[in-house]
Amino acid sequence: MTYILALDQGTTSSRALVIDQQGSVVSLAQKEFKQYFPESGFVEHDPEEIWTSEFAVANEAIAKAKLHASDIKAIGITNQRETTVVWDRKTGIPLFRAIVWQDRRTTPLCEELKREGMETLFKEKTGLLLDPYFSGTKVRWILDHVPGARARAEKGELAFGTIDTWLIWKLTRGALHITDPTNASRTLLYNIYSGQWDEELLRILKIPRSMLPEVKSCSEVYGTTAEQVFSSRIPIAGIAGDQQAALFGQGCFDAGMAKATFGTGCFILMNTGVKSVQSQNHLLTTIALQRKGITHYALEGSVFIAGAAIQWVRDNLGLIKKSSEIDALAATVPDTGGVYFVPAFTGLGAPHWDPHARGAILGLSRGTTGAHLARAVLESIALQAADVLKAMESDSKIHLLELHVDGGATVSDLLMQMQADLMGTAVLRPKNKELTALGAAFLAGLAIGIWKSEKELASLWQLDRKFIPKMEPDLRRKVFLKWNTALERAKNWEMPNP
Repeated sequence: MTYILALDQGTTSSRALVIDQQGSVVSLAQKEFKQYFPESGFVEHDPEEIWTSEFAVANEAIAKAKLHASDIKAIGITNQRETTVVWDRKTGIPLFRAIVWQDRRTTPLCEELKREGMETLFKEKTGLLLDPYFSGTKVRWILDHVPGARARAEKGELAFGTIDTWLIWKLTRGALHITDPTNASRTLLYNIYSGQWDEELLRILKIPRSMLPEVKSCSEVYGTTAEQVFSSRIPIAGIAGDQQAALFGQGCFDAGMAKATFGTGCFILMNTGVKSVQSQNHLLTTIALQRKGITHYALEGSVFIAGAAIQWVRDNLGLIKKSSEIDALAATVPDTGGVYFVPAFTGLGAPHWDPHARGAILGLSRGTTGAHLARAVLESIALQAADVLKAMESDSKIHLLELHVDGGATVSDLLMQMQADLMGTAVLRPKNKELTALGAAFLAGLAIGIWKSEKELASLWQLDRKFIPKMEPDLRRKVFLKWNTALERAKNWEMPNP
C-alpha cells in the first residue's frame, strides 16, 4: 500500500491525514491553536505556532497509522487562504504575527484605492475586488507599521508567503520559497491571465518584488523535506488553497461542475474550465487549478453565515441543545408558515456585498412557532447558496446539472433537500467528508504517479446520498419572490453615520 500525507492547515486548527491509494483516510490528527484579537476587526495567528502545531499533527498522524516517514511517498498541502506571513530570510523569524484572512484592518487602504479609481484595474488583472480579505494590503500594512520593515524589504532581506509558502519554507529549512497559482491568485498581486506577479500592482501597493515566492504548478515534485525534519526525506508534491483543494477532491474536474462547502459560512466554486469568466454579478474570478501547464479557472462566491445560523438558534435562542436537533424540530411543520430569516449578522456576502445589511426575521404571525423559525433558518442557508449559484449560471452561461456538497452542515438531510428543491438541481453528498485534504493528497499523488489521471481519481469518489428536486416551479418562484423582498428589507439597515 502507498500512502500520502495531507497537511490541512486551517483557520482554527492544524490537521494532518494519512491517505491511501483508495482515497481512504487511514489516520487523522488535529490540534487547535490560539486566535489573537488585538483590536476590533483585527485577527492574528502566531506563525511559529501554526508550524509547530502542523508539525506535531503530521508526526501524530504517521504514528497513528503505524507507519514511518519512509512509508510516506509524498506530502500534499492545503491551507487557509489569504493569511499573510512576513519573515526574515536569514533567520526565518517572523516580523509580525500572521494577519488572518478575516482581518479588516486594511479597510481604509482599500477605500482609498477605490476612491483613486483602482478597483477596475485590480479586478481586470486579479479577478478580485479591493477588499481587506486578500493578502496584498496585509503585506503593505506590515511594511508600513513594523519599524524598519520597509527598508529591510527593499534590501531583499524579507520574505512574504501565504500559509502554504510558510509551511514549505519550514519543512525545507528555507530551501524552497514557493507557492502555487491558487494561493497566488488570492493576493491582489498576481495576474491570473499572464501567470506572473504583476509589476504595476506591486508598485501601487509598494511591495518589493524580491519578497515574493516563486509560483509553481499545483501538482509537481517541488523538492523534499529537510533531513532534520522527519526521519526520512519526503517529496513535497501538491499545493492548493483550501476551497480549490475541496473542488478537486470533489472530482469537479470539468467546466460547469461546482461544489459548495457548508461550514460556518458557505464557499461555492464553479469550475469554468480553461476559459476565465469575468463576473457581472459580484463574484470573484480565481484560479481553480494549474497542472501540466494548463490553467483552469473558477467563479467563487462566499456566503458569510451558513452553519453559524444553526449555532445561533442553539446558543442564542435555546430552541435546540445540539445543532443536529434542528432537522427534527424543523420537520414538525410542513413549511415555514410564511416566515423568512435573513442571517445578515455581519452583512451580506456574494452576490449582494452589503456590509450594512443586518439580520431580519419577517412574516411572523400569532401562529409562528420555534419549528417555523428553525425551518426558516435552514431555508435561509439554501436560499443564500442558491443566489450565488444562480449568479454563477448567469455569468458562465452554464446550466448547473448537479452540485457536490461537503462540510459539517451537510449532515442535515432537510437542508440538502431544500438546496436541491430551491436550485432545481440534484445535490450529491459524498461518503468521504475530508474533501479538502483529499484534494491535496490527489495533487501530490498525481505528481509522483500513484494515480495516473483525473479519470482514475473520479472513480474513487463515492456517493453517500443524492437529493433530487421535488419542489414545483411555481412554488419555487413564490419563495424567491418573498426571499428577495426580505433581502431588500434587511439591506442598508446599519447605515454609517452622516
